[in-house]
Amino acid sequence: MFNSSKLPIIDFNLEDISLKAQKLTGKLSISGVQPKLSVKLDKKQNMLIPVAEGGEYILKPQTQTFLNIPENEQCCMDIAEELNIDIPFHCLIPLKDNSLAYVIKRFDREKGTKIHQEDFAQILEQTDKYKGSVEQIGRRLKEISSAPGYDMQLFFERVVLSFILGNGDAHLKNYSISYKNQDDIRLTPAYDLVCSKLVIPNEEDSAITINGKKNKLQIEDFDNLAEYLNVPPKIRYEKFENKFGVMKRIIETSRINSEKKQQFLKIIKERISRLKLQE
Repeated sequence: MFNSSKLPIIDFNLEDISLKAQKLTGKLSISGVQPKLSVKLDKKQNMLIPVAEGGEYILKPQTQTFLNIPENEQCCMDIAEELNIDIPFHCLIPLKDNSLAYVIKRFDREKGTKIHQEDFAQILEQTDKYKGSVEQIGRRLKEISSAPGYDMQLFFERVVLSFILGNGDAHLKNYSISYKNQDDIRLTPAYDLVCSKLVIPNEEDSAITINGKKNKLQIEDFDNLAEYLNVPPKIRYEKFENKFGVMKRIIETSRINSEKKQQFLKIIKERISRLKLQE
């Protein structure tokens, strides 16, 4: 096979493979290594069971590559909920080995019926989820939504939230449209919120461009985005003003390990400073 009398040496282990594969593609991401399992509740046994079809929840277990991602996502989603960002029901559940998994209720299901949904990689016909801009999403959202003005505001708030949380992996697939009927076409609840910078220190500020930039984002970049989306100045940042104490409390009571908690607080504090928000 190798035209040699000796087998070649492989200088990496199992947990390195996903990291190396992603580096070769030019983008290291949590979503690329975290497995997901569709599950439903067996009410008789009170047990979540894996299913190929008809899943009611998505289960995300621990990964070897990035530690404590379920705890990270739970914490970020709890922060979003406290800031009145629309999110699905979610929780941490121990597996048989007592490791914690993150479970989120599917919002593309309603009373067993599947609700048609598209993410913005599909809508923009983009095969690379890291190519594009938040402005492109906003433009199409305005064209599609049955409540465009309100959805512009909600979308802007989620972009700001991802920045504050250090979520540099909010790509085109992390924003979606739900088509309940021809009169109810709306931005879906927020999902896949994680502090990626907590586990990828050199992570970019944003997975897709904001005001033509992915890094060194400042308040001016978000104000330009808000102007583009027609979000009035008065309501742009009101959900995030004077909220550091709330976020601090949630982080400190989370299941994230102590060292990472302090790092997370530093990330948030630095992002709030760049946005010139009151703590």
